[in-house]
This record gives sequence, C-alpha cells and structure tokens, in this order.
Amino acid sequence: MSSSTHLISLAFLVSLLLCCTLIHSASALGPDRPWRRKGKEDWEHEDEDEHEHEEEEGAGREEMRFLLGEAKRVISTDAGEMRVVKGYNGKRRFGERGIHVGFITMEPRSLFLPQYLDSDLLLFVRRGEAKIGLIYKDELVERRLRIGDIYRVPAGSPFYIVNVGEGQRLHVICSIDPSRGLGVGTFQSFFIAGGANPVSVLAGFDQQTLSTAFNVTIDELREIMTGQEAGPIVYVDSRGPRVWSDFLELKNEKKMQHLKELMPEDEDDEDQQTEGEDQWSLKRMLATLLSGIGDNRRESSDRGRRKTGGGPDAYNIFEGNPDFRNKYGWSLALDHHEYHPLKKSGLGVFYVNLSAGSMMAPHLNPTATEYGIVLHGTGTIQIVYPNGTSALNTKVREGSVFWVPRYFPFCQIASRSGPFEFFGFTTSSHRNRPQFLVGANSILQTMKGSEFAAAFGLTTERFREIVDAQRESVIIPTPAAAPPDEEVKSP
Repeated sequence: MSSSTHLISLAFLVSLLLCCTLIHSASALGPDRPWRRKGKEDWEHEDEDEHEHEEEEGAGREEMRFLLGEAKRVISTDAGEMRVVKGYNGKRRFGERGIHVGFITMEPRSLFLPQYLDSDLLLFVRRGEAKIGLIYKDELVERRLRIGDIYRVPAGSPFYIVNVGEGQRLHVICSIDPSRGLGVGTFQSFFIAGGANPVSVLAGFDQQTLSTAFNVTIDELREIMTGQEAGPIVYVDSRGPRVWSDFLELKNEKKMQHLKELMPEDEDDEDQQTEGEDQWSLKRMLATLLSGIGDNRRESSDRGRRKTGGGPDAYNIFEGNPDFRNKYGWSLALDHHEYHPLKKSGLGVFYVNLSAGSMMAPHLNPTATEYGIVLHGTGTIQIVYPNGTSALNTKVREGSVFWVPRYFPFCQIASRSGPFEFFGFTTSSHRNRPQFLVGANSILQTMKGSEFAAAFGLTTERFREIVDAQRESVIIPTPAAAPPDEEVKSP
C-alpha cells in the first residue's frame, strides 16, 4: 500500500473521531435544555483542577460534596460522648475557610473535664441545662446555659462543662473553627485535669519538676496524676471515679484547703507575679468547679443566678425577635452587632423554622458560606452551581449537616408531614443580607425594568406579570401548605 493511501486512511480516521466527539458534545447538552452549555460534571472537573480533594466513591457523589458525612465519635464514655462532622476534607473550599460541627451529649450530673483546645468553639444548647466555666482575662467566669443559648469558648482558654439539668440529658451543638489550630486531626484537646484516661498535659513533665511546682511529695503527686481513668466525660455522683466522689464528700472548706495544699501561692516571689496570677486563675477554676458540683444546696440556691465573674454573657436566640416572620415560618440571623463575641470568632448564627410544606425562597448569601444542621423534621435542600446546573437536590432529616458556598443559589423546602427546623453557622460575623431571587422582595422585583425583560427575551408587560405573580416574600407557600381558600398558581 502506497504512502498516499496511508495518509488518506489516517485523515479519514481523524475526521471520523472528530465527528464522533462533536456529536457526543451536542447530545450532552440535551434538546430539552439548550441554554445549559455544560453539565455539572464539567463544572466539577474545573473545580477539581483548582482544589485538590479526596475522591468519593460510588453513587451520590454530588451529595457528598454539599451534604456532609455521618458524625464520627471522637469521645465516648458511660457519661457522655462527642461526635464531629468534618467540614469538606477540612480544607478551604471556594475561597472560604472550613469549619467542623460537633455534637456533645452528656448524661445528668456529668462533667466534661477541664481542658483547652487549639480551636474556637461556638456553643448552642439544643436541649438541657449546663454550667460552663472558663478562664477569661485570668479570671474564672461561670455561666449557666439553657436551651437556645449561644456562647463562645476561645481557642486556648481552659474550660469545663457540667450538666446541671435534673434528670435530663444535655445536647450541645458547636462549631469548631480550626483556622488557628495545629493542623493535627479535626481539633486537639489539652486536658488539664486527668490521669490514666485522659492523660493530663501535666503528665509530660518529669516527676521532680511537677512535685517542685506543686510543692508536694512524689507520692502526693502520683495521687492526683493517676486517679482519673473514666475518660473525658465523667459522672460526678456515686457512679463517677472515686477520686471525684471522695473529693465531693468533703465540705467546701476542706476542698479549698486541699487545693491550696496542692497549689500554694508563692507570695514572696515578685518576679513570678504574672505566673502566680495564671496559677491562681487555674486554682480558682478548679476550686469553684469542685466545690460547686455535687453540692445540692448550692445548686438550688444558684438556680436563679446565671453568671459569676466578668466576661461576656450568653445570648439566647429564642428571646430575640425574628428578622422575618409570616404565617409560613420565621427566620433569625445573629451577627456581632447583637452578640459582640462573634466578632472575634468571625462566625455568625442563624435559625429557621418552616411550617409544613413551606419554602425558603431561592436566594444566595453574598458574604458567607453557610453550614446548616437539621434540628427537627424532614425537608429538601436544593443548591445550584454557577452554570445553572443542579449541585444538590436531596432530602434531609434530623441530624443531617449540609453546607452552601458563598454566592451559590439555594433553597430549603419543608416536607408536608410537619415543620422543618434547622440551625447553623456562617463564616462571617458581619450582617448578612441574603439576595432573594424569587418573591415579592426579590432582585427581580427591584430590577423589573425593560433591561431584565429583554434579558429573559420577554416584553416588559409579560415579565412583570410573571414576577408579580408571587405575593409572598422570603418564606413562601407551596400548594401543600396553602390554605384551602387561597389559590396558588401552578408553575
């Protein structure tokens, strides 16, 4: 066969391959949606080129992108547990810092041992009642938290949590901001009090150094450093470790005396004034903690008092007025203007309650990424990619955690079976002004001139007829939620 024949055959094969490629590309657009120039797979691949991430396997891959995985148990004892839902691979996505979501459950009369973290915590009390103590500007502050309270625990600040509810489990949801973390795991705990389990950070020093620092004998040092072995969350009654129950049987004066013997203040050393202040801050923390737990008389007398010491108070989201309310639901957003500790954390908080069958109209957040946790009921979350393709359209239930990148359009729809409640965090403490794409307060209403009409290829009159058809704003009814005497037009 001549070389010219080879060239002709090769040219034919190249042409055939090119035609097949063009036909496949045209068919991918689909005849029913000609306005979509590329599918979500194309957009995802572009994003993958810019951001490295682990590959998910199997079907439902798009759901794994915006519907976060199951919570993993990081702490588990007889007295409670902590589970964590990790943000998308723990990395920044679409230019936003990632956060994790934690779920703390504590049995009645239990204690989360004193510790500090390498990450900021923003606590939300879902159920129950708690007492939290932490070091704030070298002083011990205590706050009594109840359902709906928001409270910030800064990274590096020692704290403890006690379930003081009578016969009631404590449920706390928290954001975990790793932006200042060590990068070791989801977050890193440094337990101050501990023993065999958990191990106190003090155990890393040699015995002679510790005994000198505590001003106690080696035998006394072993007593305090080896007595705890029940885990990070322990009971503080007869079911708890003996080191706790024995101590709690002492009167308050004996407890204070015992602590002073272990942690004396060196008043003669003026050069160690700052160190002494820190030492006494920890001492006051331990003394107040151990003298307050298990003393029923003090618990009852303090029930009406929600705070001791200085520092910021908690903020209860159920005591404030909703930002929006109509007969189909209500919503509330909390920023640093209402609760100034949020300014330091750089996070915001939101809460939405939708009645059965209602919908938070399609909208976008121009200032922050949103992490949502379903608290009650079932519903549907829809998220849209920038190219107009569906990023997520899935049902969610209580405990589901989803996230929505800044600028991405999305909506939430309550099922017909009952109300749909969700709470969450945003990655900005500034006031968020969501832009609604549909509804009486939408940007289409604000800009319903000839320019927008031309952009949709409609006359101005016809465009206004369509835009004005929806009289509700923000939270709108669906046919399942509309009263019988109210006509709802089909789309």
